Amino acid sequence: MTAPELTALLLFCTAMSFSPGPNTTLSTALAANLGLRRALRFCVAVPTGWTLLMLASGLGLGALITGVPALRWGVTLLGVAYMLWLAWKLARAAQLTEVDSSRLNVTFWQGVGLQFVNIKAWMLALTLSAGWVVNAAGQPAANPGERLAIICAVMMAFAFCSNFVYALVGSLLRQWLAQGRRLLWFNRALAAVLVATAAWMVTL
Repeated sequence: MTAPELTALLLFCTAMSFSPGPNTTLSTALAANLGLRRALRFCVAVPTGWTLLMLASGLGLGALITGVPALRWGVTLLGVAYMLWLAWKLARAAQLTEVDSSRLNVTFWQGVGLQFVNIKAWMLALTLSAGWVVNAAGQPAANPGERLAIICAVMMAFAFCSNFVYALVGSLLRQWLAQGRRLLWFNRALAAVLVATAAWMVTL
């Protein structure tokens, strides 16, 4: 991979990874409500799931899903339903002591699975496959396997770092949010972001 290609890849990954989305929103919410340590497994689950998704896309599954309307809508609706369910759980958590009872929790495998029902993640994987895996500076790539490995490594690093940064922000706000009804309104704001993201996914 040439230096210009790698530079373009890093800029693209920065923009896509650090912009707000369902993963970063959940990382913030989990850390703010449950603490940074509890949010770390989700921060690890995201790059794990995304790497598996990228590998599946590179093997042709992404093209199949986006090319068959019924499959694409199935993935989209599952993702939307899951995010709306999480938003509902999040919006009901008003105090740190109520978090466990309201089950605001995402397991490692739920975090991994979330990547596979996120149509935005599929489109991102397809963009990377088309732009950097099978093509090299506008020509068919001679080493797609090597390029796929590089992209997976880069995206794993970016996916973890972006979610960890958002989780760190959430954990730093934890003590401040514990006062009064601040946590309730913070959670409701993040829930609204999840709802808006779900609505946006339907339009893709």
